[in-house]
Amino acid sequence: MSEQQPYVKLEIENQVGYIEFFHPAHNSLPGNILAELAQTITDAGNNDDIKVIVLKSGGDRTFCAGASFNELININDEATGKVFFSGFANVINAMRKCPKFIIGRVQGKTVGGGVGLASATDYCMATKFAAIKLSELNIGIGPFVVGPAVQRKLGLSGMSQIAIDANTFYPADWAKQKGLFTQVFETTEELDEAVKAFAQNLCSYNPEAMKEMKTMFWKGTEDWDALLAERAIISGRLVLSEFTKETLKRFK
Repeated sequence: MSEQQPYVKLEIENQVGYIEFFHPAHNSLPGNILAELAQTITDAGNNDDIKVIVLKSGGDRTFCAGASFNELININDEATGKVFFSGFANVINAMRKCPKFIIGRVQGKTVGGGVGLASATDYCMATKFAAIKLSELNIGIGPFVVGPAVQRKLGLSGMSQIAIDANTFYPADWAKQKGLFTQVFETTEELDEAVKAFAQNLCSYNPEAMKEMKTMFWKGTEDWDALLAERAIISGRLVLSEFTKETLKRFK
């Protein structure tokens, strides 16, 4: 497997399912990779050989730069827009419905949809390089699809702060104070050791108890299939606006 080819892969080690995604453009994810990621999470949730899931990305520097910019630029109708913005919605809903705890391993910066993925994990650990940004307002849309997941972790105050201040990377320690990250490590090596040890420890617990706990933690989100679809329609409409089209031209 070439390091420069996009991929989603699942590796099982001592009952821990490690799901890794990668794209050479700073782990910005096109629709086909997002669909594969959602399916892989669903499959891992149904796999009896897996007790705990770790979500991670390939590469050293960026956890996830959000959705594919090339696909975003080429949206010309609302139906295509809805499908595009449903990509991260489908992954977040797969994570929400997964009956197993998902541990996030965030090694570097994360933007837009990537913040949504980190927020949808059940327990998220990071390095000090894992600054976060919601940049959607910069191009004339907003973090509508990932908003519910981000707000659930950061609270309305924290989510609105980074959504409105769309130019700023907020440091990992800020994200830890707000409850997104549970621990922040100096190096990726320390992060990986901690994630592995934590996941192995969880494997010693009763799977039924963990499943019931996950259901409890996500109570109140049962409407997210419909909610995130509605949010995708809003983004799909806004991306066709003159403002956004003109803004995107400058990024080409």
